[in-house]
Amino acid sequence: MIKVIIFDFDGVIADSVDIKTKAFGELFEDEGGDFAGRVVDYHLKNTGVSRYEKFRHIYKNMLNRELSDEKFRDLCSRFESLVTDNVVKAPFIKGAKEFLEEHSGEYACFVASATPQKEIEDIVMRKGLGGYFKGIYGAPFRKSDAVKEIIAKQGVEAGEVLYAGDAMSDYNAAKGSSANFVAVAEEDSPVFSGVDCLKIRDLKGFDKLVRSL
Repeated sequence: MIKVIIFDFDGVIADSVDIKTKAFGELFEDEGGDFAGRVVDYHLKNTGVSRYEKFRHIYKNMLNRELSDEKFRDLCSRFESLVTDNVVKAPFIKGAKEFLEEHSGEYACFVASATPQKEIEDIVMRKGLGGYFKGIYGAPFRKSDAVKEIIAKQGVEAGEVLYAGDAMSDYNAAKGSSANFVAVAEEDSPVFSGVDCLKIRDLKGFDKLVRSL
């Protein structure tokens, strides 16, 4: 029986994945359209990885340049400015808010996100969801570590935990602790191609799925 549910945020609670995709393209548009396209492609193949890791990878392995502390801070600041307000304004994934409103008292609910800690806390609060979660984990806390900590602090077995995510980083974080996993993705999603896992398009009827596990 499921006692704990861990949610990724972008693409699982909020329909906000495209917002961050566009932001990555904008940040590197001065490098040329082709390069910006490569950055977007890299981002899409690594959803769920923190922007910190992505910026370092882009500079080291794609631009072959040193990323100074000043430039790193500038990228982080510009990215936050581009996305935060828009994520707050983004619609909810179908069924997400309803599930939290009706069932957050029944299950211990958590957020595990690659978004920086203070930023994801602010977004959750501004979207009116603060009272539904027992804990929020953001970068630099790794999702895999978040799952382990939640299991330990809640005193539950891994089989009593369900992780809902839309990226392979979510799947790997869940499976690294032997927790249950459900992908919030289309059945033919290339992200989970060849991966044996439950897939749901949105969170409508999510309560029935949780009870079935």
